[in-house]
Amino acid sequence: MATKAFLIALAVIAAVAAPALGEDFIVGDDNGWKNNNFDYAAWAQSKEFHVGDRLVFKYTPGSHNVFKVDGAGFKDCKAPLGSDPLKSGNDAIELKQEGKKWYICGVGDHCSVGGMKLVINVLPAGGVGAPSQPPTSPPTPSSPAPSAASDIAASKFAAWSFAALCGVLFFMFLA
Repeated sequence: MATKAFLIALAVIAAVAAPALGEDFIVGDDNGWKNNNFDYAAWAQSKEFHVGDRLVFKYTPGSHNVFKVDGAGFKDCKAPLGSDPLKSGNDAIELKQEGKKWYICGVGDHCSVGGMKLVINVLPAGGVGAPSQPPTSPPTPSSPAPSAASDIAASKFAAWSFAALCGVLFFMFLA
């Protein structure tokens, strides 16, 4: 009887943990992260971002990059001094905290002329709220923007493996 209760508890944990893993958003959907005057603000307005979700920037390596910036860096299309860009062409950034997040391409005038800039509003994990809205005039945070590398997501493989294992154990031992 204790084994059955343990397995039921594991199954409940797995059922709760799997949705909490978040959703992956390919920035720009099929367009990707490109210098073609794509409307990233309109793209973001049609989405709802939560803590635990991931932004995935897909582009041709060497042609573009991604910098996490603050409101002023977004407005001026300027990357923070000394920060390193993401440049793999398949850059995943986990959204770890609520609030506004700003990203730009630091190559040439891709941000200022090509429109390669993205602002989103991150809501609490699993919460319900309005879609992300771009700011009319981005506020300037009092502290410098952290490096984009600090937000890079670790693999979700372990969490999904745990959820799958719990499901298998549940069905094996419950019967």
